[in-house]
Amino acid sequence: TGPMSSECLGNLLRITLNEAYFEDKYLSLFVVDQSGSAWELDEAMAAQCGYTVIYSTWRSIEFRASALSCHSHLEKDMFTVTIQIKASHTSDMSNATTHLKSASCHYGPWSPRELMCESNYMEVSVRREVPQTVKDFVQDEPEDWTFVFPEANTEEASKWQIVFHQPEEKRALLVSNAWSAGYGFNTTDSRVLLRVPYTAAQVQLVKDQGITFSVLRSSMFYKYQWVILMVDAAVACPVDGVEYTNKTITWTVPKYIPPLSSGVTSFKDVLVEAGVDLRKLSAKEMASRKYVLLNELKAITMKIPIGAEGGYYKTSVSNGQLGVKYTISLFLEHQWEDNKWRLTKHTIIKEIETPFEQAEVTTSNNLNLSARLMNVTVGTFLPDVELMNLTIEGVVVAVPEAVQHGYLIHRIRYANGSKAYVIQVPLDTPSIKKEYMREDMRAYILNVTLTFITYPSSETFVIPVIVLSAVKDAVLPSARAFCDGRNLHLIITHGNVDQNWLPFISDWHLTQEAAQKYNYILRDNGTHLALSVPFLSPHVSYEAFHTSAIKASFYLTLKDGITLAQRRDFSVSCIFSPSELIQCLPNGTVIITAIKLVGGEDLDTALLVLRDRQCKPSLVTERTATFKFNVNTCGTSRKFNSTTMTYENEVLYFRPGNDMPIYQLKFLCSYAVKHTAGLQYESKKSPPPSIKPGSGCLALSLKLFKEKSYSEPYQESEYPVIKYLNEALYFEVELLQPKDSRLDLNLDECWATNSQIQDSLPQWPILTHGCENNKDSYRTVFHKVNYSLRVKFPQHLKRFEVRMFTFVQGTSLLQE
Repeated sequence: TGPMSSECLGNLLRITLNEAYFEDKYLSLFVVDQSGSAWELDEAMAAQCGYTVIYSTWRSIEFRASALSCHSHLEKDMFTVTIQIKASHTSDMSNATTHLKSASCHYGPWSPRELMCESNYMEVSVRREVPQTVKDFVQDEPEDWTFVFPEANTEEASKWQIVFHQPEEKRALLVSNAWSAGYGFNTTDSRVLLRVPYTAAQVQLVKDQGITFSVLRSSMFYKYQWVILMVDAAVACPVDGVEYTNKTITWTVPKYIPPLSSGVTSFKDVLVEAGVDLRKLSAKEMASRKYVLLNELKAITMKIPIGAEGGYYKTSVSNGQLGVKYTISLFLEHQWEDNKWRLTKHTIIKEIETPFEQAEVTTSNNLNLSARLMNVTVGTFLPDVELMNLTIEGVVVAVPEAVQHGYLIHRIRYANGSKAYVIQVPLDTPSIKKEYMREDMRAYILNVTLTFITYPSSETFVIPVIVLSAVKDAVLPSARAFCDGRNLHLIITHGNVDQNWLPFISDWHLTQEAAQKYNYILRDNGTHLALSVPFLSPHVSYEAFHTSAIKASFYLTLKDGITLAQRRDFSVSCIFSPSELIQCLPNGTVIITAIKLVGGEDLDTALLVLRDRQCKPSLVTERTATFKFNVNTCGTSRKFNSTTMTYENEVLYFRPGNDMPIYQLKFLCSYAVKHTAGLQYESKKSPPPSIKPGSGCLALSLKLFKEKSYSEPYQESEYPVIKYLNEALYFEVELLQPKDSRLDLNLDECWATNSQIQDSLPQWPILTHGCENNKDSYRTVFHKVNYSLRVKFPQHLKRFEVRMFTFVQGTSLLQE
């Protein structure tokens, strides 16, 4: 069909621009006169010259021209209008393409008086009668027409003039001056036409029968010698008269309009027809659309259901809220006969728009789990809406650039012209937030704001899109717990949900600074969180205390870093020997630390005493009390046997006024009655013994074992072995060859390096001259080797324990 199509509708020509052809283009519209000159059309020119431009739907533009418009070419019973359209993809109209459209239509037959109420102008066209003498003219025209002549006699002869009748005065203008004031004027051999914009200064608003009209009362005359041609050019168009009740539009137009009935004594209906978009509808067509047309005694009424065929919905925005309005272009033609004009045709084009009605936008999510893709559909929207941009994490992104942020956007068009937008986002896109829900469920949250624009009104509105997808892919953190002789250790392996979880001990946030305060060791390398807590610590709880064992427990909770909701609990419990609490020194000094047990939380450690209640603790914490005393004091008792002397005392707690202790901790220290100490001495007179060095082939092995029992060494396939700071390493050196029971294996030097090259630097001595390094914070511990099925010659083995450490330079770690 090309970019434009035309249609003749009575005395109007309609040219419609092809929506698909001009989509996404900027347009300029021109009217071409008979000489070929193009005049750009604006609102003022359109109202003055008889043109109307309607944006009926999105990107759909309708141009209408009156038969007697300014640039119409009249020939016999045909009028021809030519328009020019310039279209460009940019607002500056660069590289615009030009399209011409010329169309011709038949006009007439004319009624003696025709009135047109267009959406932007009023038009009155009357038949030119044969000139009469002034005397006869006055006799035929009663009322205020006689007042025209004073103005006519004062103006220049042989010119058309217009006199405006207003309550306070009458004002005469030459046609040229009226044109400058925005009025349109045209004549043919048989007709005179006056066109009036609704905004003209002389237009009055008059109310009649409850309906408001835009009214212009005027007369036009032509003075030639002694003859004057005079024309009544009154025109009136209804401004309101529309009501909206019960989902129905009711439009009422009075039949008898006083400004149009001046001098009329008889009135007779001839025809009432109505339609939509300038097309008349039959009674059958109206009934099928549920339209109602009532031709009553004093008024004509049309009733249209809102949403009925013939109208359309368009998008509207009010205070940022999205809504819709129903729009319909009604057409009413009323013909009547009277004694003055004989036949009058009154044509009214009424663009009706219903009040704003808020609309809801639906959002749906179709998760493609196999592709790990969120498919979010937003809409539907009417055809006049376009997605303009997205706001992603506070950044405004144009639609074409969204793909760079991981967003694929597709537009879906439906058969009725509506549309929806599909946003596809991979689950692993950085802007998708991930939150732990429960058990093995994670929530993937899309939070994006969409900005839309409406055409042609250019109103904008935003739709926040917040979509949550639940996926069973949560990996919770897990823990490994163990203890050594001095500490409790908890190593937590991070999952994929705890990036923002924080470690807490009860309600106390365990930070690096807080850990250092209590001599805890806290490390997090991104994959593991490791915590080491000394046996005697404020946050360790103790229970099942008896003479052989103490159960020490430590509890750690991971909480959500934002809501502080409890997410995961971990604990480590170990059995410790009571010897960790008691030190029996050779000089008879005893140091004992009493601990508060589970169930005795109200016990005040400062009130703990020994048997001699004068002996009180020398150091008190919330959970512990430390006593230091000599075995011969504080009520300590002694027991003897043939080999040992045993000292015994108790730590007691009494409630005020009660001599029965509610807390009792017995302890003892045993000393050998006979103790032989070996002394080495050197005779200055005798020469020192000497050993002659020899040479031979020795086969040695160095193995790392998993536990202190030295029962299971690490296999070659298990290397490299991952250990954390302060974890114990159990080494065994064995003489493999020769198998000579007379040989003893002695280790002289043992050191660690930062690489696999034994002579590389830096180095740290573990054994020096067969002894532990006294500069070490945790000294090397030797373990006795006993005879077993595996160990035939204990003297051929040496076992020792080393604490895991790392090389540092200043405050920085040294890594290979």
